Amino acid sequence: MKKILVIGSTVADIIINLDFLPTTAQDVHVKSQSMSLGGCAHNVADMIRHFGVPYTLFSPVGTGLYGDFVRNQLASKGLASPMPTPDMANGCCYCFVEESGERTFIVDHGAEYLFYKEWFDMLNLSKLQCAYICGLEIEDKTGSTIVDFLETSGLPVFYAPGPRICLIDDALMERIFALRPILHLNEDEICRYTGCVAISDAAAVLHKKTQNTIIITNGANGAYYFDGTAGGEGLVHVAPVPAEKIVDTIGAGDGHCGAVMAGLSMGLSMYDAIAKANAASSLVVSNKGGVLSDEEFKAGGIL
Repeated sequence: MKKILVIGSTVADIIINLDFLPTTAQDVHVKSQSMSLGGCAHNVADMIRHFGVPYTLFSPVGTGLYGDFVRNQLASKGLASPMPTPDMANGCCYCFVEESGERTFIVDHGAEYLFYKEWFDMLNLSKLQCAYICGLEIEDKTGSTIVDFLETSGLPVFYAPGPRICLIDDALMERIFALRPILHLNEDEICRYTGCVAISDAAAVLHKKTQNTIIITNGANGAYYFDGTAGGEGLVHVAPVPAEKIVDTIGAGDGHCGAVMAGLSMGLSMYDAIAKANAASSLVVSNKGGVLSDEEFKAGGIL
């Protein structure tokens, strides 16, 4: 089986648990804090790994305290970045997790979000089946370099624009849409971007641009997908897998996207791949942090 190319960041997540987010000038006490390996691309790749599907994590690792942490954590998993170390410090992501499990991110971008043409020239395209990209890297100053590569590679694309979708350059978005990617978004993201109230209308708008499947996650309601073939509103609903408890929602969307890609690579239908992804993301929110341990994934009985 050829590999999934996962393009994007691996970062140090500083997870800060507190009862609620403070307002301006308000003082609150932290309940606990920890540092773990995160980043959208890393979280996606780790879920693909759990499914036993081969992948390449194409993620820059810079210098400094956070770069060293990321490099050491990747090494402990038997992973290493295939690209040279850029002469720039890694940033980090401050993840504020409230009592409800909802998360708020404050991000310090560093070397992990920047990509260069000569790095992509190192890839053997014959070994790859498709590519994943995230909106955070497309929004950054070398986003066009990633799109340049995708346009010449011929690889099928999975695109998760993320919560900053409305801040990504319109010209880059249109270039990505022209690649006919499978889009992976949540309800808030797709409705804000399209200006539609109903997700069925929003999905139809994006499907017209991409001519490919639109996947929409909807929290406790499960997920939907739109491929232009279903009757009625055009949406196919995939039932949720209720979480036993919600510890935090860090990485839930990443894990869902990674599970969909893995499932499709294994020959599952879109419906069945999303059903597996719903189960996987339910496990992610039931455990602390954005990725699952091997024991947590196995206990979930997904495979």
